[in-house]
Amino acid sequence: MRLVFAGTPPFAARALSALRQAGHDIALVLTQPDRPSGRGLRTRPSAVAETAADLRIPIAKPATLKTPESRVPIEEAKPDLMVVAAYGLILPKSVLAIPASGCLNIHASLLPRWRGAAPIQRAIQAGDAETGVAIMVMEPGLDTGPVLLERRVAIGPDDTAATLTDTLAGLGAAAIVEALARLPLLSPRPQDPGGVTYAAKIGKSEGALDWRLGAIALHRQVRAFDPFPGAETILGGEPLKVWQVRPVDGTGEPGTVLRLQDGCPVVACGDGALALTVMQRPGSRRLPAAEFVKGRPMPPGTLLGAPAPGGA
Repeated sequence: MRLVFAGTPPFAARALSALRQAGHDIALVLTQPDRPSGRGLRTRPSAVAETAADLRIPIAKPATLKTPESRVPIEEAKPDLMVVAAYGLILPKSVLAIPASGCLNIHASLLPRWRGAAPIQRAIQAGDAETGVAIMVMEPGLDTGPVLLERRVAIGPDDTAATLTDTLAGLGAAAIVEALARLPLLSPRPQDPGGVTYAAKIGKSEGALDWRLGAIALHRQVRAFDPFPGAETILGGEPLKVWQVRPVDGTGEPGTVLRLQDGCPVVACGDGALALTVMQRPGSRRLPAAEFVKGRPMPPGTLLGAPAPGGA
């Protein structure tokens, strides 16, 4: 098929590569404008832009699709279909109407659960046992369209947003190729309005650990917010990133280090305790706990900072 592809992060780049490898004619790639990233905040193209450049596919980077001028490249591409994956811009009706056979979206959840911007993180945070990808017919509403194809995967006990995103990127790439191959045979399944939940965009303040919560909830929070924004607490007046933890037995005043276990500080929570296994101080790198405490001891009785206002 002759396609226009719209996407931005590595999750979408996997699908773009798979579609080209499957033999589809990708006439145009839409992606977000270049943005500052990394420690030096150097302006860099998106992962999709880099992949499209490698594949020598024409690229457009409109800041909006609401103007007639922004739609011209899409119209000139004359696509049979548009494929969208984590693009980051709303497609207005005028854009949805351009492709002869409409627009399909690769969404990283089992719709109608977790419509919206952060389905992978919210699924982990909520303790869902499974998630997946849905190939959905796009409508003007937010992820409201009927589902053509769905693929499921279990969420492992140690899955983070990073590892699960990688798994779902591969699953989504395979699913969109399969969906296009079977398109005439697939029957759209309307979403059940009774099962709708929304995956709100992740805010930086959500990384703050509130030790009054239970160990299981905090464990999910740490995993859900790796790599962004990272779970965070306060140690000795400075921020401390907490990247990996494991629930263990223990009771005490929430936020207090109870003991060292296998070199890991064990911190009391509102219910149970967490062993902190990987941490990071400002300006440093992620360190295993045994190495971390050599440079910054955390003996029993150490108090990890008060919960930040608005924390998760």
